[in-house]
Amino acid sequence: MKIKTIVTLLILFFFATLHAQHEHQHEGPYQCKKKKDAIIYSIGSASLGIGYYLQSQTAPLSLERISLLDKSSINKFDRIATSFSSLTAKKASDFFFYGTLAMPAVFVFSKRMRRDVRDISLIYGETLFFTVGLTIITKNVRHRIRPLAYNSNFSLEDKMTKNARFSFFSGHASVVAASSFFTAKVFSDYNPDSKWRPWVWGAAITFPAITGYLRVRAGKHFPTDVMTGYAVGALIGYFVPHIHKKKNRNKNIKLSVLPTGGYLSWRF
Repeated sequence: MKIKTIVTLLILFFFATLHAQHEHQHEGPYQCKKKKDAIIYSIGSASLGIGYYLQSQTAPLSLERISLLDKSSINKFDRIATSFSSLTAKKASDFFFYGTLAMPAVFVFSKRMRRDVRDISLIYGETLFFTVGLTIITKNVRHRIRPLAYNSNFSLEDKMTKNARFSFFSGHASVVAASSFFTAKVFSDYNPDSKWRPWVWGAAITFPAITGYLRVRAGKHFPTDVMTGYAVGALIGYFVPHIHKKKNRNKNIKLSVLPTGGYLSWRF
């Protein structure tokens, strides 16, 4: 996972949303509140800080540890990843990584969504904060050795690094899933009747799956790494926008029609 790229984006999101001004009466599906969002950003920042601290305490793999690695100790489902070393797959996975990060940029083509760019950017920033923070913490707590360390096609230089101990779970898969599902969720909330919804959701489901496959083919992750990353990113990408949705103000308004007439009730 390209940590520096993500952190740079998060900083840009933070300052962009901090200085952006509301210029209209919000009619979009989301509502951002300073207090709640400050708490969310604080938690996200803390998770990144904890992750980086844990990473600083992680030692690289030693030559002795590498020499003792045995493929047979890996479960049969994951073991296949130790035979892959495709550089093409690695480059392709990076393409999906950077490409999906920019997916929410398509919202600028919608006038209604463009007016809400501050709120959408703020929520996207929170999505990335949580995804990256949780990914880094898990990697540094779990310390699962990447499949490349079992593969003779990789050099000792590749194996004797901290990064070789960060297999679980896949950051590429989690970030791509978070960005993709965020984009599909926001698009659907703004355009509930759009004929493009099935296609948008289809892309959101497919992109992280392809990315995960490519990371396995590159020898960077085991199948269970990418499956977990996919699930974590998808859940965050969907539910962070969801918790910002405005409550339906009409849910307490009830219209009833009876044989003797009708009545309208409104519960406070």
